[in-house]
Amino acid sequence: MKQSYTRKLTVSFICILLLFSAGVILFERHRAKQAKIETLEERLDGYTDIIDEYLERAGKNLTSISDSLLPLFPSNLRLTIIDINGNILFDNQLTEEQESENHASRPEIVQAKEKGKGSNLRKSATTQKEYLYYAKFPGDNYIRLALPYDEQIQNLLKPDNAFIYYLLFLLILGIFFIVYTARYFGKSISQLKNFAQWIKKQEKIDMPVFPNDEIGYIGQQIAKSYKRINDTKEQLTLEREKLLMHVQSSNEGICFFSSEMHVSFYNGLFLQYINIISDKITSNIDDILKESIFSDIRHFIMNNEGNAYFETSISKQGRQFIGKVNIFYDKSFEIVLTDITQAEKNKILKREMTGNIAHELRTPVAGIRGYLETVLENNLDKTKESEFIKKAYEQTITLSELIRDMSLLTKIDEASADTFQFRPIHFRNLIDRVKKDLNQQLEDKDIIIHSTISDDLTLFGNENLIYSIFRNLTDNVINYAGESITISINQYNPDDRFAYFSFSDNGVGIREERHLTRLFERFYRVTEGRSRETGGSGLGLSIVKNAVEFHGGNISVKNRTTGGLEFLFNLPLF
Repeated sequence: MKQSYTRKLTVSFICILLLFSAGVILFERHRAKQAKIETLEERLDGYTDIIDEYLERAGKNLTSISDSLLPLFPSNLRLTIIDINGNILFDNQLTEEQESENHASRPEIVQAKEKGKGSNLRKSATTQKEYLYYAKFPGDNYIRLALPYDEQIQNLLKPDNAFIYYLLFLLILGIFFIVYTARYFGKSISQLKNFAQWIKKQEKIDMPVFPNDEIGYIGQQIAKSYKRINDTKEQLTLEREKLLMHVQSSNEGICFFSSEMHVSFYNGLFLQYINIISDKITSNIDDILKESIFSDIRHFIMNNEGNAYFETSISKQGRQFIGKVNIFYDKSFEIVLTDITQAEKNKILKREMTGNIAHELRTPVAGIRGYLETVLENNLDKTKESEFIKKAYEQTITLSELIRDMSLLTKIDEASADTFQFRPIHFRNLIDRVKKDLNQQLEDKDIIIHSTISDDLTLFGNENLIYSIFRNLTDNVINYAGESITISINQYNPDDRFAYFSFSDNGVGIREERHLTRLFERFYRVTEGRSRETGGSGLGLSIVKNAVEFHGGNISVKNRTTGGLEFLFNLPLF
């Protein structure tokens, strides 16, 4: 079980205080005992001086000590006179056989020999009794006194317990003080602990109230710093989400790398572009810089000398990309891939369209100018003059149709939701209108329009645009399919939202299928030399495609196996 900080602090300080108190008690008991031993030794030292003085006066007569001197001392006092070699000369408690043992190695004798006096508390090797020995070397012999270490001596040496009681009283007070102090400081620590647990469990917390002390002040500053950090983190998270949403919705492929060239983040478009550029389909782009096609980018990153931006072009699978590298201050970097294929196509198409428009306008304008110059500069008869004026008029009609078709295309391209009015359209009425408007041309080329679509089919859209779809498809058959053919308009695969149409003919079709993918391009003609002998502005099928897509549909074209072309498209139902 994990202990609290307050408990650990309390136990630690109490243990330290107990160890300190125990050390003081032991030291004091030892010091008091030594003081009493020293006092006792001073008494024994006085006895040795008396004995030494007595022996000097008695002329070293040892036999008279027992009768004359020892009765003056405590009855249990043992007196031993030892010569300089350690031999016992006199001992009032030993027999003559016991006195033969040499005492030169006794601790108190060794100390007296070195320092002039010595003491020791030990058991006697001769009598096997415990004594407090005191020896002194006045000059000729060692005088040793010994008191039995009995109950009387033990009580005499016993330390006074009053100091211990006083110290225990202080110890108890110290423990109470430690507990109080630990709880006081532990309150701030506990607040910090609770604050840390709140941070771990909750995203947002109220500011805790800390005690008014130094640790409480530190806790308050930590809490305020955390709140600032948390607010900043939330703001950074929000900004990061905005950035990631922007990156994901960007029309560029973006990938971020760490300074060690490890991928940190990329959007889906970058992965799509990589799979176009790379020779192998992959979902792991960690090793993309190893691809040979990225050699220029890899060389720039690995040999960068302070430049933060690099740009290169990449061509693969018929697509054109711009690869851009931005190196950041921490040596991390981003690679941005931009698909410029359509932009390049648009540049080409704009150049082609400018040329096409100039060419398409030049032909009728040149014809009008030529016919009128002929009429003005030559004296023609009425019949010839009328013929040239008629031809100039026909060219103005062609020019008007071209301008009309270009205007319609531009209007569709730039149309908003309220530019064209949508309403229900009866399909049968629409086809009848086409037949009526092109009746003469259909008869001239013996072309029949056959429809299997129900008379009650109702479409929803702009009538003029939907009319232009079927009108231009029919014009295309009249101009290019040949004579004595049939146009078939059928419906297939119906659903609740769209009507699906098949508009086909059994004419000549297109021999080279490579032209099929370009039929909907503006001013595109299958025949070489851009001849206008077959009529038309070259914009009819472009109008068809744009009108279908404007209504939310799709259109495609293919050759029929039995001859002719078939257009498949869908239009919204009412």
